[in-house]
Amino acid sequence: MAAPKSEPRIQGSGARLVDYLDKGASLGAQAPCLTMDEQDLSYGEVQAISWRVARGLDASGIAPGEKVAVLSGNDPMAFSCVFGISRAGAVWCPVNPRNEASENRFILDAFDCAALIFHSDFRKMVEALRPSLPKLRLLVCLDRDLDFAPSLETWLAEAPASPFERAPPDDLAMIPGTGGTTGKPKGVMLSGRNLEAMTAITLMSYPFEGRPVYLALAPLTHAAGVLCFPILCLGGRIVIMHHADMGEFLRLIETHRVSHVFLPPTVIYMLLDHPGLDSADLSSLRCFWYGAAPISPIRLAEALRRIGPMAQLFGQTEAPMMISTMAPKDHYNPDGSVNPARLASAGRPSPLVRLAIVDPEGRILPRGERGEIVVRGSLVMEGYYKDPVATAESTVDGWRRTGDIGYLDEENFLHIVDRAKDMIITGGFNVYSVEVENALQAYEAIQDCAVVGLPDEKWGERVVAVIQPRPGREIDPEALKAFVKGRVGGVKTPKQIEIWADLPRSRVGKVLKAEIKAALLAGKAP
Repeated sequence: MAAPKSEPRIQGSGARLVDYLDKGASLGAQAPCLTMDEQDLSYGEVQAISWRVARGLDASGIAPGEKVAVLSGNDPMAFSCVFGISRAGAVWCPVNPRNEASENRFILDAFDCAALIFHSDFRKMVEALRPSLPKLRLLVCLDRDLDFAPSLETWLAEAPASPFERAPPDDLAMIPGTGGTTGKPKGVMLSGRNLEAMTAITLMSYPFEGRPVYLALAPLTHAAGVLCFPILCLGGRIVIMHHADMGEFLRLIETHRVSHVFLPPTVIYMLLDHPGLDSADLSSLRCFWYGAAPISPIRLAEALRRIGPMAQLFGQTEAPMMISTMAPKDHYNPDGSVNPARLASAGRPSPLVRLAIVDPEGRILPRGERGEIVVRGSLVMEGYYKDPVATAESTVDGWRRTGDIGYLDEENFLHIVDRAKDMIITGGFNVYSVEVENALQAYEAIQDCAVVGLPDEKWGERVVAVIQPRPGREIDPEALKAFVKGRVGGVKTPKQIEIWADLPRSRVGKVLKAEIKAALLAGKAP
């Protein structure tokens, strides 16, 4: 049977997720696309998988515009299925493999998922959740046949690997969930236009040449995944890691001559403490992205010295990745010396984003004054899925409210000083936790830290620091207080210091200050 012709596209829509794959394939279908455990899938092979998955979804009654979730750890076949979802005109709902079962049940139900493609590592969870998910009509297991779900191979047994696609009803491309650290996750509606803007900003703002090689260690359900799209449209290779193993990370950079990589700060600290870092060959790196959480300027300076071309990105799920950018060269002065003031910044507002600093009444503030960071442009989400109230609350006069407090300096570099909800008011003074954390991170024995405010009869709130020491190091709280006071003054110096072996973190590595504050108020340390 002849393959059906492509249906007409919606005028004005952005690139579909599968368009990035097809662009890369047009540059050479035999080139390696996805690599894991030294096994390659070429662009042509990933295309063939996407055609078959699209046919399978269509034959299973999944219509264009319906939601299809993928639940898996980092896996080339799982990521290949994403392009099949897009090719079928459906909407990808990435599910974080680190979620608890209750959160996954909420996401699958609230986002109206009609199908779930999952790895057998999650079979018990899926089997337990399925009776409570009546909207879920199709279950497919990536790697094996189960008594309640066929394997991908079985499901696609009758699906030929010939061109096939369905046009989407609109421009909605994916619905990731928010972190859920302040309640139930919200579904962020990201359109093809949003992701096209993100990809364009990435290609404009960072160094690329030839076919880049991108090493994906962080979950492909989050930042590591969407950063694949600019790599794919250049015909680059994506090397995928199962889990965070710093020795293997360094080996893969050498073996595959990796040019681009992304890690959150907590994992960068692990890398800086790895004994094999200084002997590793990192000469192929052109762009080592960091983001998703604040980074210590002291540790960043160390990374610049020992790793090389670091590159910052700042964004949110609602405005993915590229609200502001800082290319490797922007970390340095014209004479090649490190510019220390810039290391505490989040780079400059990116070329396709309008950014402003506003006061509580929404008035735009002049340069240098602190207020809430707001953004607008084609990078910003379409809204929260089926939640018009939350969508309205997150916008003011057409601007997306980020919830971050910051300012723009004289060189137009953005400085983020705190989340609005984390600002501490002590003795009538505003204390921004990030500023105190940066001072603490300059203390050599500290691995990581978090600063919160607790109720205080005298001060209203007192500044409290929770410290995670470096392995084998001891910290004298009084000596640490004196050190911080010399850097930021007495008002901002923590009045209480707690030493914890580790800090609670979200599934994407962000320190959970709400959990820290709750534990401190309850008099309990983890």
